[in-house]
Order: sequence, then C-alpha cells, then structure tokens
Amino acid sequence: MLDDNQKNEVLGLASDLIKAKSYSGCENLVVSVLEDYMTKNGFDDIVVDRYGSVIGVVEGDRPGPVVLYDGHIDTVEVPDPEKWTHDPFGAEISGGKLYGRGASDMKGAVAAMVWAAANFKKISRGDFAGTLCVAGVVHEECFEGIAAREISRRFNPDYVIIGEASELNLKIGQRGRAEVVVETFGLPAHSANPDRGINAVHSMMKLIGEIDKLAPPSHSSLGFGVNVLTDIISTPYPGASVVPSRCRATYDRRLLVGETPESVLAPLKEVVQKLSEADPKFKAAVSLACGKEKCHTGAIIEGERFFPGWLFDQNEPFIQKAFAALKGIGLSPQPAHYSFCTNGSHYAGEKNIKTFGFGPSRENLAHTIDEHIELDQLFSAAAGYQAISDALLGA
Repeated sequence: MLDDNQKNEVLGLASDLIKAKSYSGCENLVVSVLEDYMTKNGFDDIVVDRYGSVIGVVEGDRPGPVVLYDGHIDTVEVPDPEKWTHDPFGAEISGGKLYGRGASDMKGAVAAMVWAAANFKKISRGDFAGTLCVAGVVHEECFEGIAAREISRRFNPDYVIIGEASELNLKIGQRGRAEVVVETFGLPAHSANPDRGINAVHSMMKLIGEIDKLAPPSHSSLGFGVNVLTDIISTPYPGASVVPSRCRATYDRRLLVGETPESVLAPLKEVVQKLSEADPKFKAAVSLACGKEKCHTGAIIEGERFFPGWLFDQNEPFIQKAFAALKGIGLSPQPAHYSFCTNGSHYAGEKNIKTFGFGPSRENLAHTIDEHIELDQLFSAAAGYQAISDALLGA
C-alpha cells in the first residue's frame, strides 16, 4: 500500500482537481491541472484531443498491449451550494473524508489513476512491454462514451479500466442507456371549440397507456431493461385557450447486453401502428433523442443518446489477472456490475475492448449534497491501479 508521502501526493492532486470547477463543457481548468502534473512527473506524451479530453502516455521500452485508464473530469452542477456543510469546491477534509463536487464522481479516481501511472513509470523505468494511458475524459455526464470514441480511435487500447466508483470491487458489466422520444401529433383549435381540433395530449395518454403494458426484457445477471417516463411537454407551451397540436415524452430505457437501437424502438413502433390502425386520426412517431453540446475547445460534440450495455465473464484471463493483482496487495474485490451507465458503453459495448471497472467510493455518493470520498478508499484505489498495471503490462 502507499506510504505517507505517496498518500499526500494522491490527496494533493485530488484536492487540486476538486478546486478546479469543471461542469460539462467547461473542463479546461482540470485539464490544466492534469497537464501540469503529467509534465512534472515525466509522462512521455500528453495529448489534448479536439473535444478537450487530456490523455497522458507512459511508454514501455518494448512492444506490447495498450492499457487505458478512463476517468471523466466533468461534473454535474451544484444548484444549491448553501445546502452543503462543506465548500463544494474547497476540497475540505473532515472525518477521514475529502469533500467536494466530483470527489466521488470521479476526481478522486482520476487523481489515483494519474498518480499510479506516474509511479508505475518511476518504478519500472520504462522496463515493460506496452503502453499505459490515462484519460481525463470530457462530457461524460452528457454523453457516456461519445468523447471516448475519439480516444479509442487514437490509442486503440487492448484493455480499459473504468475508474467509476465500485467500492474497490471489480465491475465486469453494466446496463446501458437510451433516451427514447415519443411524439404525438394533433390539430390545433381554439379551446372554446375543442371538437374542431385533435388533442395531441389525449393521443399521448393513449400511447403511454399502451407503452406501460410492454413487458421489459430481462437478463440473468443485469436484471430488467427498465423503461421509465421522465418528461412530457405539449406544444404550444404554455397553451392557454388552444388545443395542443403536439406532445413529446421522453423515456429513460436501461439497456441489456445485445440490445440495438432497432430492437429497442421496434415494440414502440408496433404500438404506434396498432393505435394508428384503430384510429386514423392518431399520429405518432418514435425515435432516439439526439444531443449536441459545445466543448471547452470550441468543438461540437453530438450524437444519438444510445449507450450499449456490456458484460464479460469473470473467468476471462484479463479479469482474473486483475483479481489476483488486487488480492496480492491485500484487497478483497468481488465481481459485480455497475447499475448506471459509464464510458464502458463505448469501449466494451461498441468496440468489444476488454474492459472492467475498478474505483474508489460508493456510487450512491455521486451528484449528492456534501459529495465526498473516503481517504482509505482513495489510497487503496491508487495502490490497486499500480497493481493492475503491473499485472497487465508485466513490469
């Protein structure tokens, strides 16, 4: 495990990252902190890509696999700082915990990863086969996996370690996520004469009722493919004295392994067709939501909000190597699955790259008031990343 000096190094970097506010699309301050640390600690290359993600590279002296540590550096906002008992950007330490926005999700893990890569370089002196990369990824809170596409294209990793909170367990899979949009179309009319129009909200009520009857798919390990109505709005809005001509609802659909955009939308389209056949005035459409945001570099990041699920067998050799490495330093990891979506949707779900998750802290601390990370978890994660690097790169 880490000595006192090493703990102070990890804690110092984690604190600097928390103090650098980095809401999605405004991660430039954190990028500067990481670039400075990587430069001072002898990384062989430091890349900031077009979306603004920062990737530090440590090269071995022989050809070998590429191992990529992935941690996002954007955070959700702090809408009510007055409700915090600790400064959201003060990186205050109390009761063995480091407080601040992003402490758990996931600046603590990023600090541990970057420190571990620097320490791996120092200890190995480059005497290993392969390449070690650490990516501080932007816009994950908006687009799980889309900024990661740029990273995998450039570095083509053989193994990816997702640093999202796992309480130091090994996460070998996750459900994915899709945002599904359903729209109904009516005919506007004055509300004094509603019979002259077609009320799109009434049509939406029929559609929602039928969607609620659909049985979600299930998986023996990942559970059910949840489908939850998350918002609904009519047009015009506000709509005083007018029959609404359009209504839009969004569903959060949690995906299982092997589900595709086509397979997710198909049962909804069947419902629309059934209702249309029963009532010629009923008109509706189903699609995936699309997102578009500006990066701190000025580039535009955009894409469909469909992020696949993934799952590996815990007996896969690369996962067993990680288990053995972590047990070798005194940890007791258990196989588990993330209940939320991560950048693994791209690496494992889209590209089938060998991927697992390992990170400090509890996932239920993310996005909360008084978000924090336990220092013991932080330091153990840093030691764990060092051990995993040794196991996968054979230093």
